Amino acid sequence: MKPTAFLINTARGPIVDEGALVDALKTGMIAGAGLDVYEQEPSLHPALAQLKNVMLLPHLGSATVHARVQMGLVCLENICAVLDGRPALNEVH
Repeated sequence: MKPTAFLINTARGPIVDEGALVDALKTGMIAGAGLDVYEQEPSLHPALAQLKNVMLLPHLGSATVHARVQMGLVCLENICAVLDGRPALNEVH
């Protein structure tokens, strides 16, 4: 990444080595980071909370009433599909 880059991780915490991220942020290797997932959730690398070029959020991307209702409706659709003998819409192999 170049020095003007910002690392954003909203996927899975362990894909980012937080120790290496802290080093990159402190040395200016990258400009900043935004995280809502952490390498060892719920723990956080202690230096991340001290850096001014880091934005930390709890993993709340789906914590809206609309999102939660939609998640529930998807579950119901999957249940109905399976009970009707059809494959689930979100089948995992």
